[in-house]
Amino acid sequence: MDLYEHQARELFEDYGVPVPKAEVTDSAKEARQIAERLGGRAVVKAQVKTGGRGKAGGVKLAADPAATELTARQMLGMDIKGHTVRTVMLAQPVDIEAEFYVGYALDRAAGRFLAMASADGGMDIEEVAEARPEAVARIAVDPALGVTADKAAEITAAAGLPPEAADVLTRLWTVLVEEDAVLVEVNPLVRTRDGRLLALDGKVTLDDNARFRQARWGASEVTYDDPLEEQAAAKGLNYVKLDGQVGIIGNGAGLVMSTLDVVAGCGARPANFLDIGGGASAQVMADGLTVILSDPDVKSVFVNVFGGITACDAVADGIARALDSVHLTKPLVVRLDGNNAARGRAILDGHAHPLLEQATTMDGAARRAADLAK
Repeated sequence: MDLYEHQARELFEDYGVPVPKAEVTDSAKEARQIAERLGGRAVVKAQVKTGGRGKAGGVKLAADPAATELTARQMLGMDIKGHTVRTVMLAQPVDIEAEFYVGYALDRAAGRFLAMASADGGMDIEEVAEARPEAVARIAVDPALGVTADKAAEITAAAGLPPEAADVLTRLWTVLVEEDAVLVEVNPLVRTRDGRLLALDGKVTLDDNARFRQARWGASEVTYDDPLEEQAAAKGLNYVKLDGQVGIIGNGAGLVMSTLDVVAGCGARPANFLDIGGGASAQVMADGLTVILSDPDVKSVFVNVFGGITACDAVADGIARALDSVHLTKPLVVRLDGNNAARGRAILDGHAHPLLEQATTMDGAARRAADLAK
């Protein structure tokens, strides 16, 4: 789960990472009052879970409280890369002498964490890494050992950061461990003209599997920019809204991702990602179909299931039962393969729904769903 910037800042402050004074609000009028408390000037920052806010007009310096109120009023409700700005953070401006980048990310393949640091902060670190890979230091961190004072000194030296950044690195590591994070980064970490180090912007991603231990970032902190995603989340579905016309249901993230590619290769655009996981009960299928059919952009639905632990006949029974409770208004193409596939196809044949079709291959089913969407 990604945190908003103001939530990451709150974490940093809790663990002793130096940050500027700041407050968050959803009211332009209150933004003016906050600016007065901050000394008059304020940096107004849109709170959305996406990068590139500055280029999109989501980060602006306001010269006085009146300008802060106007800026906040313009920013609240704006769209940034498909994310609606519902709150803004007002931060106290600082005089910057130098900008750096520091962060930790989980390296799943290697079974360890990766420390990344660069003396070139304040810009897209991906662009820096691509253009000048030598400008980004990458140091492996053994989770069992963590970031000690010596390790932090190694990272700062490799990246050419000031020695005092080592203390920030050890504190950020504590944030990562104590908060069950898989990503913690600061861009930029700045040195002010009076010699202080401050984390001006932060990004923190928590491990969803540890959410039960992180109650303060519970469901009340999760917002959805798309009502279908909110509806799916309420039903416990792993759903992501896309901009196409073919609704997709599959079992397993890898299979669903492959299905998206195959549908795109047939000249149609997927309307969503929906992984029903290892189970395909009638209720799960009914919930999935309800969400997908609620999308006005969907013209056809493709259910792609490979039976393994969950046999295809159980999946087919779930689909058949779901169709008894869901009003199917758009063509549905089903491809079943794997364990008990023949029995599953027979169950669907016996159901004989006028809008239900079957295909024996993924390519064939994708072509048919794409054609129906057109």
